Amino acid sequence: MTLDEALAQLTVHSDPATIEQKTAYHKQERPVLGVPNPVLNDLTKDWRQTLTLEQRISLAADLWQSDIFEARICAAKVLTQARIKEDAGVWELLCSWVQDFDSWAIADHACTALQKRLIAAPDRLDTIDGWTTSDHMWRRRAALVATLPWAKMANPKADDIHQRERILDWAATYTTDRNWFIQKAVGWWLRDLSKHDAPRVTAFLEQHGSTMKAFARKEAQRYLHKQG
Repeated sequence: MTLDEALAQLTVHSDPATIEQKTAYHKQERPVLGVPNPVLNDLTKDWRQTLTLEQRISLAADLWQSDIFEARICAAKVLTQARIKEDAGVWELLCSWVQDFDSWAIADHACTALQKRLIAAPDRLDTIDGWTTSDHMWRRRAALVATLPWAKMANPKADDIHQRERILDWAATYTTDRNWFIQKAVGWWLRDLSKHDAPRVTAFLEQHGSTMKAFARKEAQRYLHKQG
């Protein structure tokens, strides 16, 4: 499938009202096609099922380079899959996109694809470690969003707990960062972890909560209060 063919499938579902809505909500300066999210899901599901991995990588790269809002989301979605044999090409392409992150919606979809590749090969966290000190805010944020699976594990193994502690160390260094998106990511990570290990989140907040913004602490504590 070529880029033009993929864009043709997208634009046939374009809705002027959705263009206006998405442009305003996501604060987009890039082109917006106005395609509803369920359509994006259906199209990319079909592409995943009918295209080879090599074709998907090629299509995803072209969709991303188009710099169209929905196309970038589709680029991430077409590569979001738990099990991929010989996934080095997917991993490398996803990592190359991080420097372009400038929108939470696009970044979060790409990070969902990254999550699958990290769970498949946890040693890749060594690469993510380098993102935590980047001058690029979106790269720093991606380090937490891409590692959310470790916050969501109900029955983590010893290695998972080790990795989780490593990520919490990153989060601790973020608590003094005043950027809203960084604070939100810390609160998000802790909120998800609190569902499975409330005492660990409580301990984190006791040590680092005073340096977090109030809204981030509130986010982290959302389910702690219910459990208490």
